[in-house]
Amino acid sequence: MATFRGVMGIYPQSEMTPAEQERGLRLLVIEALFSGGTAALTTGVILTAFALHLGASTAMVGVLASIPFLAQLLQLPAIHLVERWRRRKQIAVVTSLVGRTMLVIMAAAAFFSGTVPLLVFLVAQLILCGLGAIGSCAWNAWMRDLAPEERLGQIFARRSVWLTAISLLLGLVAALALEMTAPGSSGRDLAFAGMFAIGCVTGLASARVVAMMPEPAMPPAVQRLDLQQLLRQPLLDANFCRLLVFVASWQFAINLATPFFTVFIVRQLHLNISFVMLLSVASQVANILALRLWGTLSDRFANKSVLAICAPAYILAIVAMIGASQFGDRTTVKLWLILLHLVMGATIAGVTLASTNIALKLSPKGAATAYVATNAMVTAIAAGVAPVIGGLLAQFFAVRRLELVARWTGPNGDFAVPVVLSQWDFYFLIAGVIGLYAVHRLSLVEEHGEIERREMVGQLLSETRRTIRNISSVAGLRAATDLPGALLRDARLRARLRRAQATKSRDRENMSSLN
Repeated sequence: MATFRGVMGIYPQSEMTPAEQERGLRLLVIEALFSGGTAALTTGVILTAFALHLGASTAMVGVLASIPFLAQLLQLPAIHLVERWRRRKQIAVVTSLVGRTMLVIMAAAAFFSGTVPLLVFLVAQLILCGLGAIGSCAWNAWMRDLAPEERLGQIFARRSVWLTAISLLLGLVAALALEMTAPGSSGRDLAFAGMFAIGCVTGLASARVVAMMPEPAMPPAVQRLDLQQLLRQPLLDANFCRLLVFVASWQFAINLATPFFTVFIVRQLHLNISFVMLLSVASQVANILALRLWGTLSDRFANKSVLAICAPAYILAIVAMIGASQFGDRTTVKLWLILLHLVMGATIAGVTLASTNIALKLSPKGAATAYVATNAMVTAIAAGVAPVIGGLLAQFFAVRRLELVARWTGPNGDFAVPVVLSQWDFYFLIAGVIGLYAVHRLSLVEEHGEIERREMVGQLLSETRRTIRNISSVAGLRAATDLPGALLRDARLRARLRRAQATKSRDRENMSSLN
C-alpha cells in the first residue's frame, strides 16, 4: 500500500507545501492539453458526424445530444459520494480512466455496421458522460481547494488558452482528415477510428497528469448535507422562479434545433462534414472574441441588457438557417452559414455569461450555490429533453412541406419569390417561436441585488471560456448544467459559521448569568 501511495500519490494530503501547490497548478494547466485534445477529437461535430457515418437515425442523434445534459443530474448523488468518500482525486481519476476507455469501444465501432454497433456506441457514450459528470463534481470541489482564491481567474484563464488552442488546432486537423476521405469509405472508417483512439490515449494521459496533482484533505464534516432542503429555497423565490421559466424555455428552444445543424447541413444541403468542422471553428473563434466584450458590458450595465441583445439575435440566427435551404448557389449557401455561425457563436457567449451572472445576482447572500445548482438542474432537464423530442418528431416533419409564394404584380409583369419549408426548416421556425416566448419571460424577471465580490465577474469569464462543445456546430453551448463544485464547501462553511455563532451566543449568556 505504501508503494502504491508513493507511486500514484492518489491520497489526500493533510499538509501541502507551497512548492507542491505550485507544481499542482502547473500540472493543472498542462492537463488542459490532454483533456482538450480528447474533447476536440471525440465531441461536438465529430461525434455527430461519426454517428451519421454509422447510420444513426435522427432520433439517435437527438438522444446523443441529450446525454451530456441529462448526465449532469448525476452530480447530485455525486455530491453525497464526495462527502462520504472524501477522496476527490480518486473519484476524478477512476471515473476518467473507466469513462475514457469507452472511446476504444467507440473507435472499434467504426469498422462495423448495423443496429448493434450503434447501440454499443450509444451505451459507451452514456457511460462516458455519466462517469464524466460524477468526476466533474469531485474535480470542481478539489480545484476550489487547490487553487488560491485570488488566483482562480488567472490560472483558469491560462488553462482556457491551452484548451482553446488545442481545440482549434485539432479541429482543423480533423476537418482535413475528413476532407481527404470519401463518405462511407474504408478510409473514413480509419479516420474516425483514429480520432477516437487518439482521444482515448490523450484522455488516459490526462488522468495520469491528474493523478500527479496534490489533493488537500477535505475539512471534517460538520453535519449531513440535506440537498432537498438546500434546493427548496430557490423554488420559493417568485422572482427566481420567473428566471427559471426563462432558462427552461430558452434551453428547450435552442436545443430543439442546434443539435441537428450538422444533420441539416450534411443531409439536406449535401455539404461535406469538413465544412461543418470549419463552421465549428469559426463559431469558436467568434465565441472567444465576444466573451470579453459581453463581460465588460454585463459588468457596466444590467445583465438583462446583454440578454436583450444576444438572445433575440441568436434566435433570429436560428430562424435564418431556413435561408440556407432557399438559396440555389452553393457559394451563397456557404457564406450564409458562415455568417450565421459567427453571429451565433458571438451571441451565445453573451447569453451564457449574462444568464449565469443574473442567477448569481438574484441569489441572496450565503445561498448563491443552491440557486446556481437549481438553475443548473433546470437547464439540464430542458436541454436534455428538447433534442429527444426533436429526434422523435423528425419522421413527422420529413414527409411534410409548406410552400409559400410572395408575388408582386406590376405593369411590367409579375415577380414571385417562392419559399419552401421542409423537415429541418420546421425545427428552426418552431425554435424561433419558443425562443421569442423565452425572451418575453425574461422581461418579467426583476434584476436586483449585487454580487458579493467584483472579482466574481472575472472568475465567471474564465469559467465561461471553458466551453464544452455540444453536438451542434455552434460553439459556446457550455455546460451551464454543471452543479457548482463549491456546494459541499459552502454548506460546510455555513454550518460552521452557525455553530460558531451559537457557541458564542451561549458563552455570552453564561457570562451574563455569572455577572
